[in-house]
Amino acid sequence: PSEKEKEEEPTKITPQTLSHLLRLSALPEPSTPAESSAMLQTLHAQLHFVRDIQRVDTTGVEPLSSIRDETPEGIREATVALATLQHALAEEEVYGRCKRPRRMRSKGTGGGAVRKVEEGVEDWDVLGCAAETVGRYFVVRSG
Repeated sequence: PSEKEKEEEPTKITPQTLSHLLRLSALPEPSTPAESSAMLQTLHAQLHFVRDIQRVDTTGVEPLSSIRDETPEGIREATVALATLQHALAEEEVYGRCKRPRRMRSKGTGGGAVRKVEEGVEDWDVLGCAAETVGRYFVVRSG
């Protein structure tokens, strides 16, 4: 048969082929004939879809280098510029002999550093459940 005839003839997937594919995929065998029939129909529909996609004429279409938006608008949107980072860079200070950047802590109204703390996380009694404590520490007896 010619190449076109091979493309047009439907591939017959037997229950044995389905069983073999399921075993290769480490998937369980269908428990009923109805389940097997439904799987065969689904597999046939998926193969039909793949063949339809393969028939699409792609002459003159440049292949993608990856799956992402490669239009000029998409590239412009993904480009990180200095203006994009200006806000984050403004929150840093140079620190140390090697001049490493360090994020400054924002000042609250009380003059202290502002930290976002979940309700109830910092105000619980850590030593409340300890059997034995010494000052601000709990004691762990071993051996």
